Amino acid sequence: MKTSYQSIVIIGATSAIAQECARLWAKNGARFVLVGRNEDHLRAIAQDLTTRGAQHVAVSVADLRARDAHQAIVDASVATLQFIDAVLIAHGTLPDQKACEESVDATMDALLTNGISAISLMHRYATVMVGQEGGEIGVISSVAGERGRSSNYTYGAAKAAVTTYASGLRARLVDTGVQVTTILPGFVDTPMTAHVPKGFLFASAASVAKRIVKAMEARRDVVYVPGFWKWIMRIVRLVPEGVFKRLKF
Repeated sequence: MKTSYQSIVIIGATSAIAQECARLWAKNGARFVLVGRNEDHLRAIAQDLTTRGAQHVAVSVADLRARDAHQAIVDASVATLQFIDAVLIAHGTLPDQKACEESVDATMDALLTNGISAISLMHRYATVMVGQEGGEIGVISSVAGERGRSSNYTYGAAKAAVTTYASGLRARLVDTGVQVTTILPGFVDTPMTAHVPKGFLFASAASVAKRIVKAMEARRDVVYVPGFWKWIMRIVRLVPEGVFKRLKF
């Protein structure tokens, strides 16, 4: 796949989807700043990307829940790359909904990890890109954010916030040369979903990454991955609330 982005920041770079995206960009000699919590894993990914053709790979170890550290992450990535073509925000966890129901602290932590931290980083990188008069922010949200299901509504609420914020940010930046792409995956076979029984709706991380990279290169506004989720969610949104609240899924 031919890609044009040459200076890329990946937040949550150890996620399976982020790794597959990075491999596609590395083939064309891109330069990277990889941000995540596990230094050993980040360095292993950096070595893999270098082998695949990346020109330069820097790693930044950070707990992305620590909002006070976000500006330092942004500043360091700007110092390394100078002009940033693209940022992919890909971090997150799949919280235990039952645990969230039993603990407000677990709920707040899930919202911070999957929602607030992504919004904080979108805001900060948008400021950088407006200043440099160009760039793209791709943020991985989820189809779970389109309607609250009893089985995962805490995660869904966090992703709904990400989707809505990205939509408003995209509208604000429409004449600045900065693009925001909202990425809405369905079920993806990754370590995060290892405990979930797999079915025909699950996609591989590699196939999802190809669609993400293609969408970002095309500066798409919103992309469902795989594409059939657009039609599934259109049906889900049409179900009356009186019926929907009784569905156990």
